[in-house]
Amino acid sequence: MEGFLFSKFTPEDANKTPFDKLLGVFTEMLQYTNGDAGEALSWLSQLDKQYGLTNKDYGIGDFIDDLKENGYIKENEQNGTFKITSKTEQVIRKRSLEDIFGKLKKSKSGSHRTFKTGQGDEPNPETRAYEFGDAPESINYTGSLNNAFINHGIDKLTMHQSDLEIHETDFKAQTSTVLMIDISHSMILYGEDRITPAKRVAMALSELITTRYPKDTLDIVVFGNDAWQIEMKDLPYLEVGPYHTNTVAGLELAMELLRRRKNPNKQIFMITDGKPTCLKIGNKYYKNSFGIDSKILNRTLNLAGQLRKLKIPVITFMIAQDPYLQDFVRNFTEVNGGKAFYSSLDGLGSFVFEDYERNKKKTVR
Repeated sequence: MEGFLFSKFTPEDANKTPFDKLLGVFTEMLQYTNGDAGEALSWLSQLDKQYGLTNKDYGIGDFIDDLKENGYIKENEQNGTFKITSKTEQVIRKRSLEDIFGKLKKSKSGSHRTFKTGQGDEPNPETRAYEFGDAPESINYTGSLNNAFINHGIDKLTMHQSDLEIHETDFKAQTSTVLMIDISHSMILYGEDRITPAKRVAMALSELITTRYPKDTLDIVVFGNDAWQIEMKDLPYLEVGPYHTNTVAGLELAMELLRRRKNPNKQIFMITDGKPTCLKIGNKYYKNSFGIDSKILNRTLNLAGQLRKLKIPVITFMIAQDPYLQDFVRNFTEVNGGKAFYSSLDGLGSFVFEDYERNKKKTVR
């Protein structure tokens, strides 16, 4: 007779050391303080006071000592301030990857599957007759022997070229991606923090590519009044500025970065919460935050068309719900031939991951 078996509930972190438990909270705080270790430790102390994160045997002072001893933070001997190290930056990226994409195991490089068959990297179950030039390692020996038995009998085994069959193989495409992140002032307006989820997705995507798809490339571009490239190590420190949204500058820089990449498969991921509101004309900025400005819109759509001709899709992740902003994204996507996702902040990571993994737009030439 089947029934229910009850056992004692054991929390996931029950076996963690006090240091590991606090490290998780500390790295989470760092994402909200833009990598400011001192501010994160101050927040951690407030949380400890309110929720009792430490005990009489292990306090915040012990945690700080362990952070220094294990190479997570460095102390400035002159003024006593703390700064995180590259080790902590990597921990933040890994935790972001685990939080958003789940625990992913490493696999071989260049493993985006496409629907193109031929002399590729990965065998699939389908077979076909051998043709001159096919790689010997693709031969399906069991099927070929079976064909020889059927065609020539088992008493005198002979094998001809016509008996041979091979496994079809799938190409595993390498991809060059530019991730564009909007850092205009609206990303923190109206009491909603939009930059931290965007930053977390960027860190997770960076860690995913460097560990699971090391032959893929990821360039990161931020855009406000202007656009500039940042390194993966800079992501924890990324802040929103008093900027408008110069989408044109971001797209132009993304095009230039992708032009240098030799991979045949190229794409742009753009995380934004609004419409373009700024252009740089010569040394001056043309700005208009009220409605959709036709001058700015036309330049943006012209770039969308150019990217389409270059076969570079722009996948836009819109994290705002305003209907007229979504209309702009639909227009832009139609001209470019890319895709658009209208995502909540909570769902942003899964949208980015699923689209990167699905890789529908990739072709191998």
